[in-house]
Amino acid sequence: MFTIAGLDPAPFQHYIAMSDGELAALHARRVISDGDGQPCRVSLVDAAAGEELLLVHYMHHAVDTPYRASGPIYVRRAATRSVFVDEVPLLLRTRVLSLRAYDAAGFMREAAVMPGAELEMHVARMFADAKTVYLHAHYAQPGCFAARIDRRER
Repeated sequence: MFTIAGLDPAPFQHYIAMSDGELAALHARRVISDGDGQPCRVSLVDAAAGEELLLVHYMHHAVDTPYRASGPIYVRRAATRSVFVDEVPLLLRTRVLSLRAYDAAGFMREAAVMPGAELEMHVARMFADAKTVYLHAHYAQPGCFAARIDRRER
């Protein structure tokens, strides 16, 4: 039993009104989707061709361990947060993923690479370890953070 939730859109709202110069000063930019796989981390859907997105730096693993990590993410301008309960969103199911299991202190316990169609099986296997508290899915080829997966108690 698990939950995959998109990121809270609130921390990204201030970027929308910024000029291209202001975005560049923050190492961010506005992009227009070509419809070829710009996955929004808030809505957990791919942007449609012509849709405006923000490409920003995001600290996805803010822990005090060597596993602290950040990287680029896309956020659709009009995105609302999606939550999937015991279900894998299509954008994860159709890509090759790297799945990383972490304990309560933020140390990695295990990692695996798999087709997204096998994600549920690997989530169940990794959560069978009682010391695993949460998982991070990454897109395997670019290595970018895709989503956090949390254990859901029955």
